[in-house]
Amino acid sequence: MPSLPVFSSQIYQASCVKPSSSLFRALKKELSQIEAADAQGHSWSSKNYPNGYTSYGSWDRMHQMSPHFADLQKLLDKHVHAYIKNLQWDVRAREIQLTRIWVNVMRENTLHGMHIHPLSVVSGTFYLQTPADGSAIKFEDPRFNQFMNRPPVKASAKKEQPFLSIKPKAGDVLLFESWMRHEVPIHQSKTPRLSISFNYDWIRA
Repeated sequence: MPSLPVFSSQIYQASCVKPSSSLFRALKKELSQIEAADAQGHSWSSKNYPNGYTSYGSWDRMHQMSPHFADLQKLLDKHVHAYIKNLQWDVRAREIQLTRIWVNVMRENTLHGMHIHPLSVVSGTFYLQTPADGSAIKFEDPRFNQFMNRPPVKASAKKEQPFLSIKPKAGDVLLFESWMRHEVPIHQSKTPRLSISFNYDWIRA
């Protein structure tokens, strides 16, 4: 009997905003302005995100503060709804809502260790700048801590590796279920890696 693939996980990647668009340019400019103005965020980042900057610990509801981020939300909503359809969740799309969205600047030697996004259902990142020599996002096989006496897999078996690295382009959005462990290894490029991350929660009416 042929083997049957089971318990599959899905990661969604698509083009979201064209880098040549006015919205993309506005978001990139606003990220710079946010970083310059966010003293609380710099204090949080110095303790939790050395060498980089994130507004995760300070300004994390940018869709309620900025019309450009509100416009981005409308585009993200469409992609999240498509992702929900792919996942075949038995839930109304309007119940999965954006709750937090923040900016990230990874400079040289910045590291974002392995983590999940507790209590959310869909998480993701929109990319504004991804240097060719910069870091990818790295996902861990959710079965990883259950492996017992598992022999190594062949290098050619791309879908069976314990880790998966993805390097999106500027303008792309990447979505994943919030329980999926992921990290961004140390960024070794002199050009900053710029992104906007977010969480969607299950808001039951």
